[in-house]
Amino acid sequence: MSIYTYICFLSALSILLGFLTSKISDKIQSTIAISASAMIGSLVLLLFGYLGWFNLDTIATETMKQIDFKSFLLNGILGFLLFAGALGIKLPVMKDQKWEITTFALFSTFASTFLIGFAIYGVAHLIGLDIDLVYCILFGALISPDDPIAVLAIIKNLRAPKRLSMQVEGESLFNDGVGLVIFTTVFAVAFGGQEPTFGGIVGLFLQEAVGGILFGLVLGFVAHLLISNTDDGSLEILLTLTIPTAGFMLANVLHVSGALAMVVSGIMVGNWTRHKGFSEQSQRYLDHFWEMIDHFLNSLLFFLIGFALLLVDFTFKGFILMLLAIPICLAARYSSLWMPFQVMQKFRTYNPYTLKVLTWGGLRGGLSLAMALSVPKGVAFIGDSNMDVSDLILIMTYAVVMFSILIQGVTIEKMIQKSKLVDPNKEEYLRPSHKLSKFH
Repeated sequence: MSIYTYICFLSALSILLGFLTSKISDKIQSTIAISASAMIGSLVLLLFGYLGWFNLDTIATETMKQIDFKSFLLNGILGFLLFAGALGIKLPVMKDQKWEITTFALFSTFASTFLIGFAIYGVAHLIGLDIDLVYCILFGALISPDDPIAVLAIIKNLRAPKRLSMQVEGESLFNDGVGLVIFTTVFAVAFGGQEPTFGGIVGLFLQEAVGGILFGLVLGFVAHLLISNTDDGSLEILLTLTIPTAGFMLANVLHVSGALAMVVSGIMVGNWTRHKGFSEQSQRYLDHFWEMIDHFLNSLLFFLIGFALLLVDFTFKGFILMLLAIPICLAARYSSLWMPFQVMQKFRTYNPYTLKVLTWGGLRGGLSLAMALSVPKGVAFIGDSNMDVSDLILIMTYAVVMFSILIQGVTIEKMIQKSKLVDPNKEEYLRPSHKLSKFH
Protein backbone atom coordinates (compact mmCIF):
# COMPACT_ATOMS: atom_id res chain seq x y z
CA MET A 1 0.00 0.00 0.00
CA SER A 2 1.09 3.58 -0.63
CA ILE A 3 1.82 6.13 2.10
CA TYR A 4 -1.33 8.00 1.08
CA THR A 5 -3.36 4.85 1.73
CA TYR A 6 -1.85 4.47 5.21
CA ILE A 7 -2.58 8.12 6.02
CA CYS A 8 -6.20 7.76 4.87
CA PHE A 9 -6.84 4.73 7.07
CA LEU A 10 -4.99 6.16 10.07
CA SER A 11 -6.88 9.47 9.72
CA ALA A 12 -10.19 7.62 9.79
CA LEU A 13 -9.06 5.56 12.80
CA SER A 14 -7.98 8.69 14.71
CA ILE A 15 -11.35 10.38 14.09
CA LEU A 16 -13.31 7.28 15.09
CA LEU A 17 -11.14 6.89 18.19
CA GLY A 18 -11.82 10.51 19.11
CA PHE A 19 -15.54 9.87 18.66
CA LEU A 20 -15.48 6.75 20.86
CA THR A 21 -13.43 8.36 23.64
CA SER A 22 -15.77 11.37 23.69
CA LYS A 23 -18.69 9.00 24.25
CA ILE A 24 -16.89 7.20 27.07
CA SER A 25 -15.82 10.37 28.90
CA ASP A 26 -16.10 14.06 28.08
CA LYS A 27 -13.87 15.09 31.01
CA ILE A 28 -10.60 14.17 29.29
CA GLN A 29 -9.29 16.24 26.39
CA SER A 30 -9.77 14.33 23.14
CA THR A 31 -6.10 14.60 22.14
CA ILE A 32 -5.00 13.07 25.46
CA ALA A 33 -7.58 10.30 25.15
CA ILE A 34 -6.49 9.53 21.58
CA SER A 35 -2.78 9.34 22.55
CA ALA A 36 -3.51 7.15 25.58
CA SER A 37 -5.72 4.80 23.57
CA ALA A 38 -3.14 4.53 20.78
CA MET A 39 -0.35 3.81 23.27
CA ILE A 40 -2.44 1.09 24.93
CA GLY A 41 -3.09 -0.32 21.46
CA SER A 42 0.68 -0.34 20.83
CA LEU A 43 1.29 -2.23 24.07
CA VAL A 44 -1.36 -4.80 23.14
CA LEU A 45 0.24 -5.32 19.73
CA LEU A 46 3.68 -5.72 21.34
CA LEU A 47 2.23 -8.25 23.78
CA PHE A 48 0.66 -10.21 20.92
CA GLY A 49 4.00 -10.16 19.13
CA TYR A 50 5.82 -11.39 22.25
CA LEU A 51 3.33 -14.26 22.56
CA GLY A 52 3.61 -15.04 18.86
CA TRP A 53 0.00 -14.15 18.07
CA PHE A 54 -1.02 -12.68 14.70
CA ASN A 55 2.31 -10.81 14.12
CA LEU A 56 0.33 -7.58 14.02
CA ASP A 57 3.14 -5.75 15.83
CA THR A 58 5.44 -6.32 12.86
CA ILE A 59 2.83 -5.01 10.43
CA ALA A 60 2.10 -1.96 12.60
CA THR A 61 5.82 -1.19 13.08
CA GLU A 62 6.47 -1.37 9.34
CA THR A 63 3.50 0.93 8.75
CA MET A 64 4.91 3.51 11.18
CA LYS A 65 8.30 3.32 9.46
CA GLN A 66 6.67 3.80 6.06
CA ILE A 67 4.98 7.01 7.19
CA ASP A 68 8.29 8.61 8.28
CA PHE A 69 7.06 10.57 11.28
CA LYS A 70 9.85 13.13 10.93
CA SER A 71 9.05 14.10 7.32
CA PHE A 72 5.31 13.93 7.94
CA LEU A 73 5.49 16.48 10.77
CA LEU A 74 8.62 18.61 10.33
CA ASN A 75 8.29 18.92 6.55
CA GLY A 76 4.52 18.54 6.31
CA ILE A 77 1.68 19.28 8.70
CA LEU A 78 3.76 21.43 11.09
CA GLY A 79 3.15 24.47 8.89
CA PHE A 80 -0.64 23.99 9.04
CA LEU A 81 -0.69 23.49 12.82
CA LEU A 82 1.51 26.50 13.61
CA PHE A 83 -0.34 28.77 11.20
CA ALA A 84 -3.71 27.69 12.64
CA GLY A 85 -2.46 28.29 16.18
CA ALA A 86 -1.03 31.71 15.35
CA LEU A 87 -4.31 32.84 13.74
CA GLY A 88 -5.94 32.78 17.17
CA ILE A 89 -3.29 34.95 18.87
CA LYS A 90 -4.70 38.35 19.86
CA LEU A 91 -1.98 40.90 19.12
CA PRO A 92 -3.05 43.50 21.76
CA VAL A 93 -2.81 40.88 24.53
CA MET A 94 0.44 39.57 23.07
CA LYS A 95 1.93 43.08 23.04
CA ASP A 96 1.11 43.35 26.72
CA GLN A 97 3.18 40.20 27.29
CA LYS A 98 5.88 40.81 24.69
CA TRP A 99 8.80 40.92 27.13
CA GLU A 100 7.70 37.80 28.98
CA ILE A 101 7.14 35.82 25.77
CA THR A 102 10.44 36.99 24.24
CA THR A 103 12.45 36.21 27.36
CA PHE A 104 10.93 32.78 27.89
CA ALA A 105 11.20 31.87 24.20
CA LEU A 106 14.86 32.92 23.87
CA PHE A 107 16.62 32.81 27.24
CA SER A 108 14.63 29.97 28.81
CA THR A 109 14.90 27.73 25.75
CA PHE A 110 18.67 28.23 25.56
CA ALA A 111 19.09 27.77 29.33
CA SER A 112 16.95 24.63 29.39
CA THR A 113 18.87 23.13 26.45
CA PHE A 114 22.20 23.33 28.27
CA LEU A 115 20.82 22.49 31.72
CA ILE A 116 19.31 19.28 30.35
CA GLY A 117 22.37 18.52 28.22
CA PHE A 118 24.86 18.74 31.08
CA ALA A 119 22.53 16.93 33.52
CA ILE A 120 21.96 14.02 31.12
CA TYR A 121 25.70 13.88 30.42
CA GLY A 122 26.51 13.61 34.14
CA VAL A 123 23.79 11.08 34.95
CA ALA A 124 24.59 8.92 31.90
CA HIS A 125 28.25 8.62 32.96
CA LEU A 126 27.19 7.73 36.51
CA ILE A 127 25.28 4.68 35.21
CA GLY A 128 28.04 3.69 32.82
CA LEU A 129 26.88 5.23 29.53
CA ASP A 130 29.83 6.98 27.87
CA ILE A 131 27.85 9.37 25.67
CA ASP A 132 29.42 12.47 24.11
CA LEU A 133 28.30 15.86 25.43
CA VAL A 134 27.18 17.11 22.00
CA TYR A 135 24.52 14.37 21.80
CA CYS A 136 23.27 15.23 25.30
CA ILE A 137 22.94 18.88 24.26
CA LEU A 138 21.16 17.71 21.09
CA PHE A 139 18.61 15.95 23.31
CA GLY A 140 18.31 19.11 25.40
CA ALA A 141 17.63 21.12 22.25
CA LEU A 142 14.85 18.87 20.98
CA ILE A 143 13.10 18.42 24.33
CA SER A 144 13.37 21.98 25.74
CA PRO A 145 10.74 23.79 23.65
CA ASP A 146 7.21 23.00 24.73
CA ASP A 147 5.26 21.84 21.72
CA PRO A 148 2.67 24.44 20.60
CA ILE A 149 0.66 21.66 18.99
CA ALA A 150 0.27 19.86 22.31
CA VAL A 151 -0.09 23.08 24.35
CA LEU A 152 -2.71 24.74 22.14
CA ALA A 153 -4.70 21.53 21.78
CA ILE A 154 -5.04 21.15 25.56
CA ILE A 155 -4.64 24.61 27.12
CA LYS A 156 -6.86 26.70 24.84
CA ASN A 157 -10.09 24.97 25.94
CA LEU A 158 -9.45 25.42 29.67
CA ARG A 159 -10.09 29.20 29.67
CA ALA A 160 -7.12 30.18 31.77
CA PRO A 161 -6.78 33.83 32.88
CA LYS A 162 -6.23 35.87 29.73
CA ARG A 163 -2.68 37.05 30.32
CA LEU A 164 -1.53 33.77 31.81
CA SER A 165 -2.98 31.94 28.83
CA MET A 166 -1.17 34.27 26.43
CA GLN A 167 2.14 33.67 28.20
CA VAL A 168 1.75 29.90 27.77
CA GLU A 169 0.44 30.02 24.18
CA GLY A 170 2.74 32.79 22.93
CA GLU A 171 5.83 31.27 24.49
CA SER A 172 5.03 27.82 23.08
CA LEU A 173 4.57 29.19 19.55
CA PHE A 174 7.81 31.16 19.53
CA ASN A 175 10.06 28.83 21.53
CA ASP A 176 9.03 26.09 19.12
CA GLY A 177 10.67 28.01 16.29
CA VAL A 178 13.66 28.93 18.46
CA GLY A 179 13.99 25.30 19.60
CA LEU A 180 13.96 24.05 16.03
CA VAL A 181 16.70 26.53 15.13
CA ILE A 182 18.83 25.47 18.12
CA PHE A 183 18.29 21.81 17.23
CA THR A 184 19.25 22.44 13.59
CA THR A 185 22.41 24.23 14.72
CA VAL A 186 23.50 21.52 17.20
CA PHE A 187 22.55 18.81 14.68
CA ALA A 188 24.84 20.43 12.09
CA VAL A 189 27.71 20.28 14.58
CA ALA A 190 26.98 16.69 15.66
CA PHE A 191 26.25 15.11 12.28
CA GLY A 192 26.69 17.66 9.51
CA GLY A 193 30.38 18.42 9.78
CA GLN A 194 29.75 22.03 10.86
CA GLU A 195 32.76 23.46 12.67
CA PRO A 196 31.75 24.28 16.27
CA THR A 197 33.10 27.85 16.04
CA PHE A 198 31.27 30.72 17.68
CA GLY A 199 30.94 32.64 14.42
CA GLY A 200 29.70 29.63 12.46
CA ILE A 201 27.10 28.66 15.05
CA VAL A 202 25.83 32.23 15.50
CA GLY A 203 25.67 32.69 11.72
CA LEU A 204 23.65 29.52 11.24
CA PHE A 205 21.30 30.48 14.08
CA LEU A 206 20.72 33.99 12.73
CA GLN A 207 20.12 32.68 9.21
CA GLU A 208 17.41 30.34 10.46
CA ALA A 209 15.80 32.59 13.08
CA VAL A 210 16.03 36.09 11.59
CA GLY A 211 15.52 34.72 8.08
CA GLY A 212 12.38 32.89 9.21
CA ILE A 213 10.90 35.99 10.85
CA LEU A 214 11.62 38.20 7.83
CA PHE A 215 10.26 35.58 5.43
CA GLY A 216 7.11 35.33 7.56
CA LEU A 217 6.63 39.09 7.32
CA VAL A 218 6.92 38.89 3.53
CA LEU A 219 4.48 35.97 3.36
CA GLY A 220 1.96 37.77 5.55
CA PHE A 221 2.24 40.99 3.56
CA VAL A 222 1.80 39.26 0.18
CA ALA A 223 -1.17 37.27 1.50
CA HIS A 224 -2.73 40.49 2.84
CA LEU A 225 -2.42 42.21 -0.56
CA LEU A 226 -3.96 39.27 -2.41
CA ILE A 227 -6.83 38.76 0.04
CA SER A 228 -7.59 42.49 0.15
CA ASN A 229 -7.98 42.55 -3.64
CA THR A 230 -10.77 40.00 -3.91
CA ASP A 231 -14.37 39.89 -2.68
CA ASP A 232 -14.73 36.14 -3.29
CA GLY A 233 -15.10 34.56 0.18
CA SER A 234 -13.99 31.10 -0.97
CA LEU A 235 -10.93 32.50 -2.71
CA GLU A 236 -9.99 34.48 0.40
CA ILE A 237 -9.89 31.28 2.46
CA LEU A 238 -8.04 29.40 -0.28
CA LEU A 239 -5.37 32.12 -0.37
CA THR A 240 -4.61 31.48 3.31
CA LEU A 241 -3.86 27.87 2.36
CA THR A 242 -0.92 28.99 0.22
CA ILE A 243 0.98 30.09 3.35
CA PRO A 244 1.38 26.72 5.16
CA THR A 245 1.73 24.86 1.87
CA ALA A 246 3.97 26.61 -0.68
CA GLY A 247 5.13 29.22 1.85
CA PHE A 248 6.28 26.62 4.38
CA MET A 249 8.03 24.54 1.71
CA LEU A 250 9.75 27.61 0.27
CA ALA A 251 11.09 28.52 3.71
CA ASN A 252 12.65 25.06 3.98
CA VAL A 253 14.18 25.43 0.51
CA LEU A 254 15.66 28.81 1.51
CA HIS A 255 17.04 27.27 4.73
CA VAL A 256 15.20 29.65 7.01
CA SER A 257 12.90 28.65 9.86
CA GLY A 258 9.55 27.67 8.37
CA ALA A 259 8.15 27.37 11.90
CA LEU A 260 8.87 31.02 12.77
CA ALA A 261 7.64 32.09 9.34
CA MET A 262 4.29 30.37 9.95
CA VAL A 263 3.89 31.96 13.38
CA VAL A 264 4.67 35.48 12.12
CA SER A 265 2.47 35.22 9.00
CA GLY A 266 -0.34 33.63 11.03
CA ILE A 267 -0.32 36.51 13.53
CA MET A 268 -0.37 39.02 10.66
CA VAL A 269 -3.30 37.37 8.88
CA GLY A 270 -5.16 36.76 12.15
CA ASN A 271 -4.91 40.35 13.33
CA TRP A 272 -4.27 42.65 10.36
CA THR A 273 -5.84 40.93 7.35
CA ARG A 274 -8.76 39.57 9.38
CA HIS A 275 -10.13 43.08 9.97
CA LYS A 276 -8.93 44.89 6.85
CA GLY A 277 -9.02 42.20 4.16
CA PHE A 278 -11.86 39.79 5.01
CA SER A 279 -15.57 40.49 4.95
CA GLU A 280 -17.50 39.87 8.19
CA GLN A 281 -18.85 36.59 6.82
CA SER A 282 -15.41 35.50 5.62
CA GLN A 283 -14.00 36.11 9.11
CA ARG A 284 -16.38 33.48 10.47
CA TYR A 285 -15.46 31.11 7.63
CA LEU A 286 -11.78 31.69 8.36
CA ASP A 287 -12.14 30.64 11.99
CA HIS A 288 -14.34 27.61 11.25
CA PHE A 289 -12.15 26.39 8.40
CA TRP A 290 -8.87 26.55 10.31
CA GLU A 291 -10.42 25.13 13.50
CA MET A 292 -11.54 22.13 11.46
CA ILE A 293 -8.07 21.71 9.89
CA ASP A 294 -6.44 22.09 13.31
CA HIS A 295 -8.74 19.53 14.97
CA PHE A 296 -8.33 16.97 12.19
CA LEU A 297 -4.54 17.16 12.04
CA ASN A 298 -4.22 17.17 15.84
CA SER A 299 -6.30 14.00 16.07
CA LEU A 300 -4.07 12.27 13.53
CA LEU A 301 -0.86 13.55 15.13
CA PHE A 302 -1.74 12.46 18.67
CA PHE A 303 -2.84 9.09 17.31
CA LEU A 304 0.59 8.65 15.71
CA ILE A 305 2.31 9.79 18.94
CA GLY A 306 0.68 6.91 20.79
CA PHE A 307 1.71 4.38 18.14
CA ALA A 308 5.27 5.76 18.00
CA LEU A 309 5.93 3.40 20.92
CA LEU A 310 6.39 0.69 18.29
CA LEU A 311 9.52 2.50 17.06
CA VAL A 312 11.22 2.60 20.47
CA ASP A 313 14.00 0.06 21.15
CA PHE A 314 14.18 -0.55 24.92
CA THR A 315 17.39 -1.47 26.77
CA PHE A 316 18.02 -1.76 30.53
CA LYS A 317 20.37 1.23 30.87
CA GLY A 318 18.25 3.15 28.39
CA PHE A 319 15.22 2.44 30.56
CA ILE A 320 17.00 3.85 33.64
CA LEU A 321 18.03 7.00 31.78
CA MET A 322 14.48 7.26 30.41
CA LEU A 323 13.07 7.41 33.96
CA LEU A 324 15.68 9.97 35.04
CA ALA A 325 15.06 12.16 31.97
CA ILE A 326 11.54 13.06 33.15
CA PRO A 327 12.48 14.81 36.44
CA ILE A 328 15.60 16.31 34.79
CA CYS A 329 13.50 17.95 32.06
CA LEU A 330 10.94 19.23 34.58
CA ALA A 331 13.66 20.65 36.84
CA ALA A 332 15.41 22.32 33.89
CA ARG A 333 12.11 23.77 32.67
CA TYR A 334 11.38 25.23 36.11
CA SER A 335 14.91 26.60 36.58
CA SER A 336 15.04 28.20 33.11
CA LEU A 337 11.76 30.02 33.82
CA TRP A 338 12.51 30.84 37.46
CA MET A 339 15.69 32.82 36.66
CA PRO A 340 14.10 35.52 34.42
CA PHE A 341 10.90 35.39 36.46
CA GLN A 342 12.77 36.70 39.51
CA VAL A 343 13.72 39.80 37.53
CA MET A 344 10.27 40.30 36.00
CA GLN A 345 8.58 40.19 39.39
CA LYS A 346 10.40 43.38 40.32
CA PHE A 347 8.38 45.26 37.68
CA ARG A 348 5.05 43.45 37.54
CA THR A 349 2.88 41.40 39.84
CA TYR A 350 1.81 38.09 38.36
CA ASN A 351 -0.81 35.52 39.09
CA PRO A 352 0.66 33.35 41.90
CA TYR A 353 0.26 30.27 39.71
CA THR A 354 2.14 31.71 36.71
CA LEU A 355 5.43 29.87 37.24
CA LYS A 356 3.68 26.62 38.15
CA VAL A 357 1.40 26.73 35.10
CA LEU A 358 4.26 27.65 32.77
CA THR A 359 6.34 24.76 34.12
CA TRP A 360 3.64 22.09 34.29
CA GLY A 361 1.95 23.37 31.14
CA GLY A 362 5.16 23.08 29.12
CA LEU A 363 3.93 20.01 27.26
CA ARG A 364 6.08 18.12 24.81
CA GLY A 365 4.56 16.35 21.83
CA GLY A 366 4.99 15.30 18.23
CA LEU A 367 7.54 18.00 17.46
CA SER A 368 10.08 16.56 19.93
CA LEU A 369 9.43 13.04 18.65
CA ALA A 370 9.90 14.13 15.05
CA MET A 371 13.24 15.75 15.89
CA ALA A 372 14.32 12.65 17.84
CA LEU A 373 13.40 10.41 14.90
CA SER A 374 15.49 12.60 12.59
CA VAL A 375 18.68 11.61 14.44
CA PRO A 376 20.38 9.14 12.04
CA LYS A 377 20.83 5.51 13.04
CA GLY A 378 24.12 3.67 12.75
CA VAL A 379 26.23 6.82 12.80
CA ALA A 380 27.02 7.44 16.48
CA PHE A 381 27.36 4.89 19.27
CA ILE A 382 27.77 5.15 23.03
CA GLY A 383 31.36 4.42 24.01
CA ASP A 384 32.49 0.97 22.88
CA SER A 385 28.99 -0.51 23.11
CA ASN A 386 26.58 -1.31 20.32
CA MET A 387 23.95 1.05 21.73
CA ASP A 388 22.94 3.57 19.09
CA VAL A 389 22.75 7.21 20.18
CA SER A 390 19.55 7.65 18.16
CA ASP A 391 17.83 4.82 20.10
CA LEU A 392 18.81 6.34 23.44
CA ILE A 393 17.60 9.81 22.44
CA LEU A 394 14.32 8.36 21.15
CA ILE A 395 13.58 6.37 24.30
CA MET A 396 14.18 9.43 26.52
CA THR A 397 12.11 11.64 24.23
CA TYR A 398 9.17 9.25 24.14
CA ALA A 399 9.13 8.95 27.93
CA VAL A 400 9.10 12.74 28.44
CA VAL A 401 6.48 13.26 25.71
CA MET A 402 4.06 10.64 27.04
CA PHE A 403 4.53 11.84 30.64
CA SER A 404 3.77 15.41 29.62
CA ILE A 405 0.69 14.46 27.61
CA LEU A 406 -0.81 11.82 29.91
CA ILE A 407 0.20 13.19 33.34
CA GLN A 408 0.80 16.91 32.92
CA GLY A 409 -1.96 17.27 30.31
CA VAL A 410 -4.53 15.62 32.59
CA THR A 411 -3.57 17.44 35.80
CA ILE A 412 -2.93 20.94 34.40
CA GLU A 413 -6.66 21.72 34.46
CA LYS A 414 -6.81 21.72 38.27
CA MET A 415 -3.89 24.12 38.44
CA ILE A 416 -5.53 26.48 35.95
CA GLN A 417 -8.81 26.35 37.87
CA LYS A 418 -6.92 27.40 41.00
CA SER A 419 -5.31 30.28 39.09
CA LYS A 420 -8.79 31.57 38.19
CA LEU A 421 -9.85 31.67 41.83
CA VAL A 422 -6.96 33.91 42.90
CA ASP A 423 -8.14 36.97 40.99
CA PRO A 424 -10.48 36.05 38.09
CA ASN A 425 -11.01 39.62 36.88
CA LYS A 426 -7.56 41.14 37.19
CA GLU A 427 -4.87 38.53 37.55
CA GLU A 428 -1.99 40.80 36.67
CA TYR A 429 -1.27 44.46 37.40
CA LEU A 430 1.60 46.89 37.63
CA ARG A 431 3.06 47.76 40.97
CA PRO A 432 2.60 51.49 41.57
CA SER A 433 6.23 51.92 42.58
CA HIS A 434 7.52 50.95 39.14
CA LYS A 435 7.09 52.51 35.77
CA LEU A 436 5.45 50.82 32.85
CA SER A 437 8.31 51.87 30.58
CA LYS A 438 10.58 49.38 32.27
CA PHE A 439 8.85 46.58 30.42
CA HIS A 440 6.70 48.32 27.83
